Amino acid sequence: MELGIGTPALLFSTVSLLMIAFTNRFMSMASLIRGLHEKFQQNPDDSILKQIENLRLRMKLIQNMQIIAIVSLILSVICMFFIFFEMQLVARWFFGIALLGMSVALMLSAWEITISTKALEVELSDMEDILAKKH
Repeated sequence: MELGIGTPALLFSTVSLLMIAFTNRFMSMASLIRGLHEKFQQNPDDSILKQIENLRLRMKLIQNMQIIAIVSLILSVICMFFIFFEMQLVARWFFGIALLGMSVALMLSAWEITISTKALEVELSDMEDILAKKH
C-alpha cells in the first residue's frame, strides 16, 4: 500500500473538529467548576467532594484527549514529510501511530462522556427524591 500525500491530510479536518469538541467540553466544565466553587464558598458541603473528584477526573481526561489529538496531528505532518521524501515505510509507521493516537483520544472521549452521564443521573435522582418527599 502506498500512501499519498492526501491520506495523512485527512486527519487535519478530523483533528480540527475533535479539538473544537474537546475545547467546548473543557469550557463548559470550567464554567461548571467556577459555579461549584462559588456555591461551595457560600455553603461548604461535603456532598460537593464527590462532584470535585468527578470533575477532576473529567478535566484530566479532556486534557489528555487534547494532547493526544495534537500529537496525532504532528505525527501526520511528519508522515507527510516522509511521503514527500519517498520514504513510504517510515511514513506508514508515523501514519499508523497517528491513527492509533486518534483512536485513543476517541476512547478517552467516550469514557469522559460516560462519567458525565453518570454525574447527570445522580443529579436527576436527587431531584426525583426531593419531588417524591413533597408528594
